[in-house]
Amino acid sequence: MQVVVDLNRCQGYAQCAFLAPEVFELHGEEALLFRSAVPDGQRERVRRAVAACPVQAILAGEQAGPGEQTGPGEQAGPGEQAAPGKQAGPGEQAAPGVQ
Repeated sequence: MQVVVDLNRCQGYAQCAFLAPEVFELHGEEALLFRSAVPDGQRERVRRAVAACPVQAILAGEQAGPGEQTGPGEQAGPGEQAAPGKQAGPGEQAAPGVQ
């Protein structure tokens, strides 16, 4: 299972982080970090998180890319991918179109 979050739609309500903390993590007040590839044991939790998102910003299926992405105002950490418009941290690779 793969997860995609529309970071423009996400409002930081963090329902996903409460329901599936191994997949979604809130940094600061509004920056969301998430794993695109869902571990097998987390599938039901992610389905609940998708259903609980008040702005329907989360999509789950088999279409997303691997790795993690950061939300607004965050830098990608080791092994993470910065979302478009964000900067990757030292020693990290930026996603296409990212500085």
